[in-house]
Amino acid sequence: MITINQADRLKQLPPYLFAELDRKKAEAISRGVDLIDLGVGDPDLPTPGNIINSLAAAAREPKYHRYPSYTGMNEFRKAVSRWYAKRAGVTLDPLREVVSLIGSKEGIAHIPLAFVNPGDVVLVPSPAYPVYAIATLFAGGTPHEMPLLKESDFLPDLGAIPLDILAKTRMMFINYPNNPTAALATEDFFRIVVDFAERHNIMICHDFAYSEMAFDGYVPPSFLETPGAMDVGIEFHSLSKTYNMTGWRIGWAAGNEKIINGLGRIKSNIDSGIFEPIQVAGIEALEGDQQCLADMRTIYTERRDTLVAGLQKLGINVASPKATFYVWFEVPAGYTSATFAGLLLDKGGIMATPGNGFGDPGEGYVRMALTVSRERLAEAVDRMAAIGF
Repeated sequence: MITINQADRLKQLPPYLFAELDRKKAEAISRGVDLIDLGVGDPDLPTPGNIINSLAAAAREPKYHRYPSYTGMNEFRKAVSRWYAKRAGVTLDPLREVVSLIGSKEGIAHIPLAFVNPGDVVLVPSPAYPVYAIATLFAGGTPHEMPLLKESDFLPDLGAIPLDILAKTRMMFINYPNNPTAALATEDFFRIVVDFAERHNIMICHDFAYSEMAFDGYVPPSFLETPGAMDVGIEFHSLSKTYNMTGWRIGWAAGNEKIINGLGRIKSNIDSGIFEPIQVAGIEALEGDQQCLADMRTIYTERRDTLVAGLQKLGINVASPKATFYVWFEVPAGYTSATFAGLLLDKGGIMATPGNGFGDPGEGYVRMALTVSRERLAEAVDRMAAIGF
């Protein structure tokens, strides 16, 4: 019997938030709890039929049964570039400024390996999707948290970052529309980010996963449409949330050619690309019938309104989000994020995500995902009322 010791990089990691939620969910279900799961943001709506049919037809083609290109099919990358031209007025060279990803999480996890050396600093928002900081640690870098606070509209205060930190900073992650806070970024904020990046020689990585999950006529701006953005950064995107394709694992990164090249070099040594029928389906998603987007927005708007109105009726301080399918709210007085989320699970059979799981500045908040029906959201509100907190 040998001694098995994990690498130091694993010892640095906190428990992965969503793995812990899965564990708690399984425990509750094993006890027979009728669980209303508002924890992990996994769409409950099906992938549109035209996308499924496209995959099925392509999968029967022997020409797609071989190794794909690690950078992605040319036609998929051209579809991405056409999407950017139509959506944001951004012109991209599909063969040099776009790379396909096995879901945007994969690209986010790998990008520091291309540019971050041990001891380099990466600016990461907090609260935030945990992978920004985890990827930095895996590359030997040091994450420096940028607190996202209510009084700053959950935008980072770039002027508060110490100069000695900036001198060692190579990269910054931002994410708008934001997970978990549902905050929005203005075009003015993106211009400030571009200027900041140029002054301090920092690469910008913008996570745009929730770009099409927006309501009330709001259209989130792409970072790449900001003047100068292509000189300093890239944008990650995914078909997961937009087209209910979380399990398909397809996304892309687009932007600065040198940054895309570095990410591509990492990928060529780690993975063998995306199964080409999935990329064919991705083309159909981007360029086929888009009625599914309007239907998706209608459904999530109705769910949002049901949950927000119910929480407000309970006296909870919550704003109605204009984008993402998350509702982020302050816990009632006398509770922490963990104790309130625990109360909801133990007494109400409701799974919610404690805000501090996304980082210390998330303490005092809880995130709920709109990934169940309106009826189940209304039932969740009724259960919360019965708890009597």
